[in-house]
Amino acid sequence: MSLRINDVAPNFTTDSTAGEITLHDWMGDSYAILFSHPKDFTPVCTTEFGAVARLAPEFEKRNTKVMGVSVDDVEDHKKWIRDIEAFAGVPANFPIIDDTSLQVAKLYNMLPAEAYLPDGRTPADSATVRTVFIIGPDKKIRLTMSYPMSVGRNFAEILRALDAVQATDGVPIATPADWQPGQDVIVGLSLNDEQAKEKFGDIDIKLPYLRFTKDPNAK
Repeated sequence: MSLRINDVAPNFTTDSTAGEITLHDWMGDSYAILFSHPKDFTPVCTTEFGAVARLAPEFEKRNTKVMGVSVDDVEDHKKWIRDIEAFAGVPANFPIIDDTSLQVAKLYNMLPAEAYLPDGRTPADSATVRTVFIIGPDKKIRLTMSYPMSVGRNFAEILRALDAVQATDGVPIATPADWQPGQDVIVGLSLNDEQAKEKFGDIDIKLPYLRFTKDPNAK
């Protein structure tokens, strides 16, 4: 059964480049992003891990921890990190977990339950391990994305999506298409016009069900 939005993110304990990690303990009260890939020393994934390394200060500002998931082992990860850092020009300090057992890939429905990794496998054998999960401090899944092998992930969009998740978490607002932090947000349908005005001040009623207000998180 596939994981859904608001499901509790399955917990796991496994080895990583930062030592043994138990997901829920490692998260603490932070948000977390899990992003996975099919094999170390592959070109698209090297650019992606480099992008994450460069964005480390942005994730830290957002109280968000980042974890890479790979079906290779820690020794390979440590060698691959040298390539990532050489390409990115910055340290890659986030943990990359060892998922040679496919424990995490199967827990998160990245691969069929009967999947296995043959000797001499290629990235195609684990191609579906190309997913992103944003998890809230309550350990619930807030957002998922899946990508094909040929398409590098847009981490600017992942960061934007994280901003939108955090802006709307526990607040009766939503974000419109292409929203960026600081732009107007949509008033939730749980509030009538009077309640919305009382909570947010001015509202811009475009349609009876489409009402905008200033981003309450805007500085």
